[in-house]
Amino acid sequence: MNQLTRAEEEVMQVLWDLGHAFVKEVLEQFPEPKPAYNTLSTIVRILETKGFVGHEAMGRSHRYHPIITREAYRKASLSKLAESYFEGSFEQLASCWMEEKGLTLNDIEAIKAMLNKKSK
Repeated sequence: MNQLTRAEEEVMQVLWDLGHAFVKEVLEQFPEPKPAYNTLSTIVRILETKGFVGHEAMGRSHRYHPIITREAYRKASLSKLAESYFEGSFEQLASCWMEEKGLTLNDIEAIKAMLNKKSK
């Protein structure tokens, strides 16, 4: 799966939240200062070329929708991160996360419960 630029990820976050949207509706979701309409339209078309977004024609306009789910992109991104920076080891990635963010006993218990549930 292709990696997205920061701007592309921001647009995808909006499309994942909205489900279907015209460029104007996506633009409305951005904080000030908003990107130019033409810039946003170009990003959406790039996302379509990359296979992340599809569209349906609505008169002279297009309504866009995500093709790739947020979860699928999240999994692919996490795998790429682990491979690129942690020698493919999720243990090393988790260890780094623990050192950077710190985990509470409640966090650790929640992770243990999730792992126990997965192993059943």
